[in-house]
Amino acid sequence: MKNIVLGRTGITVPQNGFGALPVQRVSLEEAVKLLRKAYDGGMRFFDTARAYSDSEEKVGAAFGDGYVKREDIIIATKTGAKTPEEFWQHLETSLEKLKTDYIDIYQFHLMGQCWKPGDGTGMYECMLEAKKQGKIRHIGGTAHKVGVAKEIAESGLYETLQYPFSYLADDKEKELVKICNENNVGFICMKGLAGGLITHSEATMAFVSQFDGAVPIWGIQREKELDEWLSFMDKTPVMTDEIKAFIESERKELMGNFCRGCGYCMPCTVGIQINQCNRMSLMLRRAPSESWLSDHWQAEMNKIEDCVRCGACLSKCPYELQIPDLLVKNLEDYREVLAGNRTV
Repeated sequence: MKNIVLGRTGITVPQNGFGALPVQRVSLEEAVKLLRKAYDGGMRFFDTARAYSDSEEKVGAAFGDGYVKREDIIIATKTGAKTPEEFWQHLETSLEKLKTDYIDIYQFHLMGQCWKPGDGTGMYECMLEAKKQGKIRHIGGTAHKVGVAKEIAESGLYETLQYPFSYLADDKEKELVKICNENNVGFICMKGLAGGLITHSEATMAFVSQFDGAVPIWGIQREKELDEWLSFMDKTPVMTDEIKAFIESERKELMGNFCRGCGYCMPCTVGIQINQCNRMSLMLRRAPSESWLSDHWQAEMNKIEDCVRCGACLSKCPYELQIPDLLVKNLEDYREVLAGNRTV
């Protein structure tokens, strides 16, 4: 496993990070077990967010009581604050939940714009003050829109960029890694499994390991998933002709009009859970589970009939998807499965 230096932060970690969003779905005991096993297996980079319900609290429970030396792990978290007052509230809460005196990388979450000094919002100034106070070590940003991400990387203001990156990345997205390296900005890869649509971990690891300066954070919820990623610490997959062929077949199937699940389109004006309903057909095919056919998901999918085509989601989608049309197609496919005309 390669060690990666995250740009001018100087932070060096294995190219195999832990994304702690999914641990909000498991018990505290199970989360602590997963996080500590990840550390014991060689992982050193742990990414969470204020928005991930109790994820920060679970990371704090795993590492904040002396299980590890604080300097031996890297903790990154995020704030979705839109005002300076909210920024400080989020930061203090994160420090408390994480049981730490400082955050290694503090990131603006889901940036719709590149906050800058003097832009009138005071947001970037908050980062500078928090860094001056020693509450954060490095300033980062996360984005789903390639234009915003490029501006962050080239601004000279941010030490890391977090962006969705998998073997489904297009040329502009691959260029982002190069831009980050040229500007000495660490590149943190989120959604390496495209929100669950990618299930071939070996191909995923082989793809990302081609990129220097990139640290993937795998969303981990189950011990068997963690075991897969930890197995790559000693024997990291490399790109082969077989894996290349597999990735090409995957790209042919998935590139284009499919929902990545980023959630930029939310909230829906009539309550549709767009970021999941709009990819239900793919999930049924690629990550089949009877749970998708539960009463809960049937009710959620039926809400698609309430769509009024207001266009609010269309203006916010970074991939310019025709969301209302895709929702209707997903509902049709879903009902085919429920009727028994297709199998899960």
